[in-house]
Amino acid sequence: MPSAESSPARVHEPDPVKPTSDDPVAAAGSELIGGPLGRRALLGTSWWTPVRIVALVAIGMFALGLIQKAPCYNGGWFFGATSQYTHACYSDIPHLYQGRGFADGLVPYFDKLPGDMDYLEYPVLTGVFMEVANWLAPGGGSIQDQEQWYWIVNAGMLMACAAVIAVCVTRTHARRPWDGLLVALAPAFALTATINWDLLAVALTAAAMLMWSRGRSLAFGVLLGLATAAKLYPVFLLGPLFVLCWRAGKWRDFGKALGGATVSWLVVNLPVMLFAFEGWSKFYRFSQERGVDFGSFWLILAQNSSDPLTTDSVNTLATLLVALCAVGIAVLALTAARRPRFAQLAFLIVAAFIITNKVYSPQYVLWLVPLAVLARPKWRDFLVWQACEVAYFLGIWMYLAYTMSGDTHKGLPTDGYHWVIGVHLLGTLYLCGVVVRDILMPERDVVRRAGDDDPSGGVLDGAEDVFVLGPAAHPPRHSFPFDGPQVEWGKQEVVDSSP
Repeated sequence: MPSAESSPARVHEPDPVKPTSDDPVAAAGSELIGGPLGRRALLGTSWWTPVRIVALVAIGMFALGLIQKAPCYNGGWFFGATSQYTHACYSDIPHLYQGRGFADGLVPYFDKLPGDMDYLEYPVLTGVFMEVANWLAPGGGSIQDQEQWYWIVNAGMLMACAAVIAVCVTRTHARRPWDGLLVALAPAFALTATINWDLLAVALTAAAMLMWSRGRSLAFGVLLGLATAAKLYPVFLLGPLFVLCWRAGKWRDFGKALGGATVSWLVVNLPVMLFAFEGWSKFYRFSQERGVDFGSFWLILAQNSSDPLTTDSVNTLATLLVALCAVGIAVLALTAARRPRFAQLAFLIVAAFIITNKVYSPQYVLWLVPLAVLARPKWRDFLVWQACEVAYFLGIWMYLAYTMSGDTHKGLPTDGYHWVIGVHLLGTLYLCGVVVRDILMPERDVVRRAGDDDPSGGVLDGAEDVFVLGPAAHPPRHSFPFDGPQVEWGKQEVVDSSP
């Protein structure tokens, strides 16, 4: 009897999933553009393919995010202590143009900075991205003009990253291209896209996920290594991949992924590491030395304690918590009755890192958006989570306005800010909860309910298990071989299991 992991030949290739017929929220929202997709709709017969539509929507939403920053562009970044907070349009990009030496022509990592931050505190590939934007930005004019141009050039480059993310997510689940609209229309995505340079790492990670879904293990590793050279969080994806490849016995593919990631990371980092070690190591030293900061539950504890924990203690406890989460995810992956999908575990490990970390900057939501769409492409759950993130986005700026407004205290007080941190944490935990439920109850997983096994899993898709733990390792005693027609998990379609 074929197991649930097997992938026998189908009678016919299944049709793409239409979210308007599969998701009540998507169906209701489609009324704004004429209603659900009808059975007579001609799909794939015009220029307006799902990939192109999703990419254009993503660019349109990104443009709306740029418009939202207009009050700061026209003065909030340059005049008034709290205007950029009360208008919720803050961005690191114009401030760091001068603060990190780009205005003075200093070379990142090699030239020491004159201020409190002695070197650029970003990973190497992000520093390269920042320097390339500096080369492309027109020179001359006042420092305000230069900072505005620097932000515009960075925004254009980040817009390209946003389009790459939307396209990669759209193409990762071949039968679910319209899930890419979740990325394109995510409000927190548009609001936070130009706060910092995180979209570079997110785009490389999304491209890596696409390569893995196509079975290109080496390309996945190379892109993931580059993503890790731009931001630390992508390296966490290797943990779930290791466990899933262990369960499926796909050691060769994991080895290629790990090797590709290691080599590409070294290619980017080694030259700077060898010739400017102090500058290169600043990111890692800053991450350790940085105290408890915005957005974390550690901040709530610190601001409500007469004897807050030291930075070293928080570092140790945060590392221990994320390690425990990783162990829990590994146990879940090895004991679940059906092997979890790669995107599900990838989302869980990155979410665990975010929840346990000592800082949560509002743009960190960008790390989770593509993974959340691949892990749980359900509009209701996604929008619940996004509403929590938008609340946090507004809350942190109102809190900064409160702390920067002196005795007038205009904005959100400390207790109110603690509540919005709680909303952010609960929203993320809620999405983690439904993903875990989908793993334990695969019939609730909308991706598998449509008839797929692991469309983002590449070589894991439909693979047999070779190592499992717990009840999954011991099938019921009454199981017996059966050579007749089988019903594949998650669908009603009859498949032929005969030789």
